[in-house]
Amino acid sequence: MNNVPPPAQELALLERELAQLDARRTQLLARRAWLLGVLHPPVPSAPAPFARKSPVEATPRSAQNVLLTLGGLLLAVAAVAFTLVSWGHLGIGGRAAVLGAVTAGTLAAPVALLRRGLVSTAESVASVGLVLMVLDAYALHRAVLPETDGVGYAAVASGALAALWAVYGLGVGDRLRVPLPVAVVAGQLPLLLGALAVDAGALGSAWAVLVTAGADAALAMWARPSVAVRRVACVGAWVTGAWAVLAGGGLSVVEGGAGPAVLLSAAAGLALWAAWRAPALAMAAACGAVAGLAAVAGAGGLLREALPQGWTVPGYLLSAVVVAAVAVRGGAVPRGVRWGLLGASAAVQGLSVAWAVPPLVVELARPGHGVEWPTPVVLLTVAATLAVPRSTVARGGVPALAWAAAVSCGAALSLPYAVTSAVQLVLTGALLAVAVRPAPLTWRLPSRAEAGEVLGAAALACALVSAGSVAWAARAGGVATLVVLGVLTALFAGAALVARTPARASRTVAACVAVVAVVAATGFVGAAADLTGLSAPGAALALLAVPVATASVGARLRRHPVALPVEVAGGAAALVAVGLAAAHPAHLALVLALCGVVAAATAVRPERRPVAGYAAAALFVAATWVRLAASGVAVPEAYTLPVTVPALVVGVVRGRRDPEVSSWTAYGPGLGATLVPSLAAAWGDQDWPRPLLLGAAALAVTVAGARLRLQAPLVLGGAALGLVGLHELAPYVVQVVGVLPRWLPPALAGLLLLALGATYEQRLRDARRLRDSVGRMR
Repeated sequence: MNNVPPPAQELALLERELAQLDARRTQLLARRAWLLGVLHPPVPSAPAPFARKSPVEATPRSAQNVLLTLGGLLLAVAAVAFTLVSWGHLGIGGRAAVLGAVTAGTLAAPVALLRRGLVSTAESVASVGLVLMVLDAYALHRAVLPETDGVGYAAVASGALAALWAVYGLGVGDRLRVPLPVAVVAGQLPLLLGALAVDAGALGSAWAVLVTAGADAALAMWARPSVAVRRVACVGAWVTGAWAVLAGGGLSVVEGGAGPAVLLSAAAGLALWAAWRAPALAMAAACGAVAGLAAVAGAGGLLREALPQGWTVPGYLLSAVVVAAVAVRGGAVPRGVRWGLLGASAAVQGLSVAWAVPPLVVELARPGHGVEWPTPVVLLTVAATLAVPRSTVARGGVPALAWAAAVSCGAALSLPYAVTSAVQLVLTGALLAVAVRPAPLTWRLPSRAEAGEVLGAAALACALVSAGSVAWAARAGGVATLVVLGVLTALFAGAALVARTPARASRTVAACVAVVAVVAATGFVGAAADLTGLSAPGAALALLAVPVATASVGARLRRHPVALPVEVAGGAAALVAVGLAAAHPAHLALVLALCGVVAAATAVRPERRPVAGYAAAALFVAATWVRLAASGVAVPEAYTLPVTVPALVVGVVRGRRDPEVSSWTAYGPGLGATLVPSLAAAWGDQDWPRPLLLGAAALAVTVAGARLRLQAPLVLGGAALGLVGLHELAPYVVQVVGVLPRWLPPALAGLLLLALGATYEQRLRDARRLRDSVGRMR
């Protein structure tokens, strides 16, 4: 008891012990939490969109919003019903007081609602108020101003409502999104309805719509209201502006005069002003396109009044060219505006060319039909315009348009046939020169190589059309046909010689020119044969000069890219010759044989041997068969042996070069070509020479196959020999069977089966040995 400290000291000790215990407890709890985290890692929580949300009861504020919204809607319904049903039971003062009180209360309610933060409810109540204002205007007209013109009153009322809604929207601020956009929508009507009320006509209505479009554009550009207001104003500007431009264009086309032209010019100025200040490149380009089209329509309408009849399209085209010049030469024109103006000009130029093409097509199909002067003027103007820009695509249309203009000029002058043909031949030569050497026309272009290909292709296409047109015009025959085809042959052959150098023309252009040269040469030979009075077989023999010439050219060019197309075109000419001689077998055989000679000469070249060699063989065989048929030969071996002998020779040569080749590949086709038809003929032949000769040939083939260990000759020869023997023994077997007793054949069959059964294993081993022996052959 004497060791107990005083109470004050003991209390201090206890406080110190408790503090140490608290610190230790904190350490132990932290350690425990760490160990639990290691042993049991926490599961990742679900993403926010998928997190569970506890149901929330409706707050008093949300319930209040719903109640106020429903109350406002019911009030609007009641006001409508009152206006339509109970209006007539009150006097003028009572009516005005009731509607004014309801409308004022409805419009004042959103202000109080906004102060309390009820934005959605304020929007709904404000919308009801706007509807009530429309009902007020309607009621005022029906009760107070019933004699007033309805359209005029609607114009004044829509303007007043638009102004009141705008003031109301600006007064309550940007917290209400409905009043200001609705005011912009209502602002689209006053001027149009006013023009209709005063009977301003189509032009006056178009002016009213255009002024509305200008107001919308100014509101979208200058004002800084809400985004919704700017969007509604932009849409309104586009709709009303398009309406004004279309109406002005229609009036310009139908009525003409200065009125529509002035309207379109004003629309162009408005669209250009909007394009100049458009914030986005696409919007600037779209507004620029509208400005360009409106300017072209207005200026073209004025020019149409001054130009003679038939020159309307050139007038519009001239306006489009001026618009393009302004866009290109105007250094201060923004990029988007320039693109829009150039697009509008290009559209008008394309439509002008489309207008000029049908008369040109008629002239090409029926020369001498006649073309009016506006057609070549349009084509020349567009060609000159396309020659200016540094664009490969635009520059590629210059040769086509220049050629079309030249052809239409000749038709407009009503030149004689000889002069017209000479002009088209000269144009064909000029186009071919551009096709094979397009470099002079690629100046100031960014990629001259690509531009050269585009220009060459365009010039070649025009040259082909021109050549086809002049050849079609000279199809009647005679000296004119011969001259035209001869000149075309010379032109295309000369162009093909120039195009041989790959650096001067693309391979496609060179190949096309060379093929057309062969086609023209074929036509020239045919025309010469017709002019000299040759028969069809004689013309066929004359046409063989074309494949002979193309084979010679191909041998000279060898592996040049033009060589193969030239030779293929020569082969097509040979087919024409075969068709001409088809009705005369003797001449057909000669033509086929000569074609085979040409193919054999071509097969001498290593690069043509795989195709030309087989073609030569087929042609020689076909010539032989035709010749035999023309001579009345019916023996099948006369047709098959000319095939079998060369085929066996080829098989022998191939077998020596490739010892591993199968005998079926080397000798099978040749042997089958004769053995099969001969067997078919032998089975229907009652005489003995054919079976005897066929059997001897089959025996020789079988022995050769067994001696040389060749599978195909052994099998084919053995099968043919067995079938020939069966054919020869069949009559005797039938006679013997008829003489013997009827029980003897079954008895002999039973003995045979017994013998086979007793020696089955040995026979099976013999059959397997025979199969293995034959299988080891080539």
